[in-house]
Amino acid sequence: RRNKKQVPSFRKLLKTSKVKLENKLKNKQFKQQSTLKKYRKEQRKLRQAVKDAVSKKPVPLEDPKEKQPGKRIEREEEEEEEALPLDMMDEDDLQLMKDLGQRASFLTRDISSSEPVHVKKRKHESVIDKYEKIPRTLQTAPEKELIHLLPIKDKSGIIPQTREKPVIDSNQDEEDQEEMEPEEEIIEKPIKELTLEEHLIERKKKLQERKMHIAALASAILSDPESNIKKLKELRSMLMEQDPDVAVTVRKLVIVSLMELFKDITPSYKIRPLTEAEKSTKIRKETQKLREFEEGLVSQYKFYLENLEQMIKDWKQRKLKKSNVVSLKAYKGLAEVAVKSLCELLVALPHFNFHNNIIVLIVPLMNDMSKLISEMCCEAVKKLFKQDKLGQASLGVIKVISGYVKGRNYEVRPEVSLSFL
Repeated sequence: RRNKKQVPSFRKLLKTSKVKLENKLKNKQFKQQSTLKKYRKEQRKLRQAVKDAVSKKPVPLEDPKEKQPGKRIEREEEEEEEALPLDMMDEDDLQLMKDLGQRASFLTRDISSSEPVHVKKRKHESVIDKYEKIPRTLQTAPEKELIHLLPIKDKSGIIPQTREKPVIDSNQDEEDQEEMEPEEEIIEKPIKELTLEEHLIERKKKLQERKMHIAALASAILSDPESNIKKLKELRSMLMEQDPDVAVTVRKLVIVSLMELFKDITPSYKIRPLTEAEKSTKIRKETQKLREFEEGLVSQYKFYLENLEQMIKDWKQRKLKKSNVVSLKAYKGLAEVAVKSLCELLVALPHFNFHNNIIVLIVPLMNDMSKLISEMCCEAVKKLFKQDKLGQASLGVIKVISGYVKGRNYEVRPEVSLSFL
């Protein structure tokens, strides 16, 4: 026998729960009941309208005292007999009776009946009338205030004098104040033009302030390098001096000051980057302080070398900065100081980080068109060859020089070759 799989029903395919189906059924039944109730209510209203239209005929106005109750009862019985049930009436007749019930005028109603007619409508009308009686005012229109002035005496009598008080818009006042504020800020005192002597005195004063600041930072770093390593960053930021009067001089002073500082505070070993395992391990406070000092020193030394390289590049490419604080002529003086600092670091710190980067910068400058720069670089290389006892730094310089000479197809200045002797 083959096991015939039962085809899943539509309900299972939809995965409709029993509770959901029961709720749907209940809702359907409730809707049906509500529609039936509405239908019955409408039928009841129709019957009532037909009864009112048939029974309420115009009755002659009589004195209530002279009314005969017996005759009135007989008349009501006759009217009830005349009224047909709704089941025995045609659809056209029902519609006609419905229209008659709606159009029943004041004359067809019994005046003596004490039942109020259209009570809901009157209530609604009274509410509307109540709101209509309230005077309407525009929100946008401001109320006019009157100022009473002195009256004028005429032949006819005393004439009172009034004037409208001007309405001041608070928003407009605020806008006017806001507009006035920037104007006040823009107005500045005219700058007094200084004579040549006054300008020189002012420059000397500024330069003295910068020198004192450089000296204070340098002495603080030298006294305690580990604690004041952050001041090294502050001193290096002065390489971006923006005052055109003292920019060139201040930058030269900062270059030389940083060079001497690095020569003094740099340790006699190469600082390597920490591994993830070393960073995660717990260490003593003294060790942590030493690590922070080493990291700060290496990062600031790297940024310092990058700044020197950028100064030399700007001079070589004859490129001015956007600020134009330093003139193109002054860039040569800055470049010469930068090259001199690099030569000093090449000789003084052959064991420290980024020494190979300094070699790569110095070797092309040995063949520079400027005689002063070429001589400085060649002398630094000769000095390094003489004092290098390990030979590691000298080997790096020789490799870079040989590669540079081959790249230039041996067309170099004779000073480059003479540096090996």
